[in-house]
Amino acid sequence: MRTIKIIDDIVKDGLSTIAEGYEIAPDAEGADAILMRSTDIHGMEVPDSIRCIARAGAGVNNIPHERLAEQGVVVFNTPGANSNAVKELVVGLLLMGSRDVLGGMRWCREHEDDPDAYAEAEASKKAFVGREVAGRRIGVVGLGAVGSKVANACVDLGMEVCGYDPYLSVDHAWQLSRDVTPVEDLDELCRGCDYLTVHVPRKEDTIGMIGAGQLSLLNPGAVVLNYAREDVVDEDAMEAALASGQVQRFFTDFATPRSLHMPHTYVTPHTGAGTVEAEASCARMAVDELVDYLDNGNITNSVNYPTCHMGVCRGASRVACLHANVPNMLGQITAVLADASANVQRMTNENAGRAAYTMFDTDEHLEPGIIERLSSIPNMWRVRVIK
Repeated sequence: MRTIKIIDDIVKDGLSTIAEGYEIAPDAEGADAILMRSTDIHGMEVPDSIRCIARAGAGVNNIPHERLAEQGVVVFNTPGANSNAVKELVVGLLLMGSRDVLGGMRWCREHEDDPDAYAEAEASKKAFVGREVAGRRIGVVGLGAVGSKVANACVDLGMEVCGYDPYLSVDHAWQLSRDVTPVEDLDELCRGCDYLTVHVPRKEDTIGMIGAGQLSLLNPGAVVLNYAREDVVDEDAMEAALASGQVQRFFTDFATPRSLHMPHTYVTPHTGAGTVEAEASCARMAVDELVDYLDNGNITNSVNYPTCHMGVCRGASRVACLHANVPNMLGQITAVLADASANVQRMTNENAGRAAYTMFDTDEHLEPGIIERLSSIPNMWRVRVIK
């Protein structure tokens, strides 16, 4: 019986995919895996029994995944599982940003006790006149799971859609409408845009990527939306652009001390993926990742180990080696197997950054001494006997 410790509230519908032979653990100590959402576990001592952690969501800045890699703990996330929820909110706010809907609603509330409100509304409505999005130019920064859906939705709204993503995957490229114009330079994307929406992960090269230079290239009175990560938009530059009128409205999902005090800024409390459907979808994907790794050793959507698949083991045994990405690791592993006269049926080796992963099936069960020899190889972080 394998056990999973759940941290945070996880939608029950998302747990329906937990396979037979699994149960929920009361504590992390002794558990095989952790399923979590937004709790910060940087200060947590992760027990040696934990083989993997899955975050039901895309962001993993609350998990020390680089340190955990050296502990032989695979960290998963669930990119794309909540993409439809984020897309729907972004499109809704895009339309709100085109017309002063919130201002009009505030006016109505302010006049709720005025018996002449109905007549006065007719005279006041001119103050809330906006514009239609059809025919307007929008720049979509990042064309991954969320950005590609937003871009396609904007095409359906009749907008002129341009997209920028130097790391566009083949899968997401196939999902894009042919009416989305790819742009290879960020500044060129921003030039002449009436709207700009950002959908990139937080990385060293995306922090502050939307700054004063990019905002100055937008059409005056532009609307900007940030439903990616809080620091991909430079707040100093944004506040200045809002004050000058270069940016008319800024929508963000991040209630930073600065954004809460910016003029013409509309802040939501990190609710981009806040739907029951998205939470359940993220949980289901996270559970599937954990189970496939624990049962078969397969890795999908890891942030600290490479993607690696060998399906279901057809041999007598399957062993996985989690190690540093350094020269001669594969040679040392195969040397141990050769010395033991182990007949390797299948083998794969993948690497990603500092971490690498080697998995193999054998025609016979390996003796404990062989596993100990594999584990003693320098820079070997963990050896798992899966079957």
